[in-house]
Amino acid sequence: MAPTVDELADELYAAPPAEFVANRRRAVDQARRNRDSKGAAALGKLRKPTVAAWLVNLLALRQPELVAELADLSRELRTAQRELKGARLRELSAQRRAAVGALVQRARALAVEERPELADGKLPLAEVESTFAAALADEEVAAQVRSGRLIRSVAYAGFGEVPRPRLRLVTNDEAEEAERAGGARATTRDREEERRASAERRARIERNRERAALRKELAAARTEEKQAGAAAERAAREEREGADELARIEAHLAELERRRSAAEAELGRRRVARKAVERQAAAARRRSGEVEGALESLETSD
Repeated sequence: MAPTVDELADELYAAPPAEFVANRRRAVDQARRNRDSKGAAALGKLRKPTVAAWLVNLLALRQPELVAELADLSRELRTAQRELKGARLRELSAQRRAAVGALVQRARALAVEERPELADGKLPLAEVESTFAAALADEEVAAQVRSGRLIRSVAYAGFGEVPRPRLRLVTNDEAEEAERAGGARATTRDREEERRASAERRARIERNRERAALRKELAAARTEEKQAGAAAERAAREEREGADELARIEAHLAELERRRSAAEAELGRRRVARKAVERQAAAARRRSGEVEGALESLETSD
């Protein structure tokens, strides 16, 4: 079955940015071959991500369940921020730093798995960290992160302790003001957006699971193909060895047949020679008897 536009887009944003333009061209061609002109047009409009955005996209596409865990922590942080629970906020902020740090390292590991040459390269991990931190603070940013289609990194501008100098801490007065301003935005649209993002996340997770299953099946098929090829080579080699052995045996049999024929001929010659000698012996015996008879006659006459 031909890949969908979403699947082609996922492959584009999961690949390193250096390959984006060439891959996009192939994706557009693929969509056109599928007679999907709208899909081809949509793919053609996709923009190349930065390296930092690629790292975030790679994690969102390869392990969406890790990115989805940010939503729970984000809700707890917002609740603590609104209720001004300082101790709980500090505890959650520590969890945030640990979670963000783990996501950054996992994104780096996936990038190295994708391209081992990046192991010794310098990656913009600070921008990746800032983007994950922003996703914790802003649901819209979180939705963009979960989509796996980021174009560039996102700067953090939310609550909690300052993980880096360029990130600022929101004070209690600012929190109250933000709560009043944010209350008006906590509408049905937000809930619908959350439901839509959740549905998209579940669909993406399912597609990734299907891809993983297909990759596993493909790997098994290739292994089976390789084993079958090796078995075929062994069978061909054994067939050749059998043919060579048969040829040697046939040559040996031919030699034995030649020697048998020669032995039979020699035996026939010796049999003829024996019979000739036997005839000579018989003739000699007869001659001897005749001579003895003549001798006896002479002696009797005397």
